[in-house]
Amino acid sequence: MAEFLQFAFSGVTVGAIYALVALGFTLIFNSSEVVNFAQGEFVMLGGMATVFAASAGVPLPLAALLAIVLTIAVGLLLHRLAIEPARGATPVTLIIITIGASILLRGLAAIFFDKNYHSLPPFISGEPIIVAGAALLPQSLVVLMGVALVVVLLWAFLAHTMTGKAMVAIAANRLAARLVGINTSAVVGLSFMISAAIGAFGGILAAPITLTNYDVGTMLALKGFAAAMLGGMGSPLGAVAGGLLLGLLEAFAAGYISSQYKDAVAFIVILLVLFSMPQGLFGRSKVERV
Repeated sequence: MAEFLQFAFSGVTVGAIYALVALGFTLIFNSSEVVNFAQGEFVMLGGMATVFAASAGVPLPLAALLAIVLTIAVGLLLHRLAIEPARGATPVTLIIITIGASILLRGLAAIFFDKNYHSLPPFISGEPIIVAGAALLPQSLVVLMGVALVVVLLWAFLAHTMTGKAMVAIAANRLAARLVGINTSAVVGLSFMISAAIGAFGGILAAPITLTNYDVGTMLALKGFAAAMLGGMGSPLGAVAGGLLLGLLEAFAAGYISSQYKDAVAFIVILLVLFSMPQGLFGRSKVERV
């Protein structure tokens, strides 16, 4: 029982990070129907920028804030300089653009930061919490509370603000939203900024638990995409559920089978979803009238 709980604690903690990456995918996909494979680089920038700002003597809270602001600026530039000029291009073209942006950001990070692995000190120090023989780190609670805060704030923004409702309207019908006067370009740009902020926040939360370096974004993007597909691409609730479930699957696969197969779980999930339920757990099947 203790072993099972230990794997579950580890899986939920890592899955919460995947959930934030999947939320970023979902926000951008809903507003622009773009699958942004640079989302993992937003997570990387949040962690790496915080590490280097803190090492330069900036207080950790301010370093984290600066990292989030930097990542938001990168997200806005990605929309203005790459996605917006390619408006009307095919989905495959847009995906290639985001992959190219991911490669560019990874290369720039290697130049401006370094290629070493780094970590942040735990935000809450203390002895592990023992639950039925399994150890739960205080930092894991910070991660879970941080993800819960992001989910609540995002729900409040989408449900109770005019800008959030505009984002929901664009997700429902982009043409109709434009016809009623919504500035779709500005709202899509805002979705990139919010997704970048969520990704950077996830990178900051993850840095004390998992090491960060310039190259972590590639695998995080893959796993966030797998989580978004598992939950249902376009569903915020599905993104959270998919991330947590993927984290649990990885942890149990590593614990009960072999750690060598941990990263393969995301590939298997993508294939299973594509073959058996393309709409995901919480996605809705599209109905077309002919």
